[in-house]
Amino acid sequence: MKKTFIIPLLIILSALIAFLIWGVPYFFNTPLPAASGSPAGTGTVKAEVTGILDEGLIDLGGTLQTYQLLRVQILAGEYAGIPMQVDYGKRQLHPAGIRFNVGDVILVNISVTPDGRVNAYYADFVRTNALGWLAAAFALAIIVTGRWKGVRSLLSLAFSLFIIISYILPHILAGEDPVRVSVIGAAILLTVTLYLTYGWTLKTHASILGMIVVLVLTSALAGLAIQLTRLSGTVSEEALFLIQMSSVTINLRGLLLGGMIIGALGVLDDLVTTQSSVVFELHATDESLGYRELVRRAMRIGQDHVAATVNTLVLAYAGASLPTLLIFSLNHGDYTTLLNFEFVASEVVRTLVGSLGLIAAVPVTTAIAAALALYNHRFGEWRALLGPESGTGESHHH
Repeated sequence: MKKTFIIPLLIILSALIAFLIWGVPYFFNTPLPAASGSPAGTGTVKAEVTGILDEGLIDLGGTLQTYQLLRVQILAGEYAGIPMQVDYGKRQLHPAGIRFNVGDVILVNISVTPDGRVNAYYADFVRTNALGWLAAAFALAIIVTGRWKGVRSLLSLAFSLFIIISYILPHILAGEDPVRVSVIGAAILLTVTLYLTYGWTLKTHASILGMIVVLVLTSALAGLAIQLTRLSGTVSEEALFLIQMSSVTINLRGLLLGGMIIGALGVLDDLVTTQSSVVFELHATDESLGYRELVRRAMRIGQDHVAATVNTLVLAYAGASLPTLLIFSLNHGDYTTLLNFEFVASEVVRTLVGSLGLIAAVPVTTAIAAALALYNHRFGEWRALLGPESGTGESHHH
């Protein structure tokens, strides 16, 4: 081994030891605080429909809808094996077109009255099997299309969920700053997933550096926007439930900001990787291109990409906020007044901040990728540590 590589090897080993000693307990050994209220799903169990006792039409406040009286058998919990009756559609309005058949598995809420009577109420339909088949079809499509890269992308997805569930959520619930936790989690999440999917290459290094810079810019911009618009983060029912159930004080404004950061990660991942790939492909096609010309050509492609990506982001938020848009329509065009309500303003801020971050990702990533593509030979002996230019195994030297 060359002496040049001994120092970075020692640094990596020291960092690994420090992570095992300090990092693992901090990142993945944070106990969840006890909830001050009943957690979601308490009293909810699975039940199988064993019979249809009655069904027909009923008028609820001028709305005619179908109803069913179901006989169900509780499948789990204290009352497992006990048959009960559950009505669907007799007391409240329900979506049209939903009917139950013998053999269906549903979720029911069990409650006990003061006089000891046990009642069961319909809660929802069990969708586990259907979701499992959809997930299997998704995984199969990814593997067939992407082959080994598809497998690595699935591992990256699993790691992303692991970081969110094992690090981000417990640390926010423990009372830590949601912004700091979200930024650290996002940086770890994207760094590991990008290297896992695309390998140790100059292209991936450029994507990581661009992503980190844009992540910091987006965080600062989101914080400024939240301050300017005076968003509190208390507008949603989930935030109010969190206040009631959490035994620690959670910064809801920071939680709103953290949500904006995490929400932009998926599209940011795609944008920085694609832009970095564009730069290295252009460089591989014509190595005579100078820095300015390489950036100019890559930016022309990036402009089209960012336009389509921002449109995708806006449509995604619009689809998720369709009830909010319907409220706009119900207000007979008084958009200015509705824009001042926080539940509307927060979605507008989320969309604009995410879009601005994506727009910044193109020039930032392009500049970094062009510098690495053209000037990586200046690292001398250290160049070997950076890997090839792309995952194809080809590397261009000057």
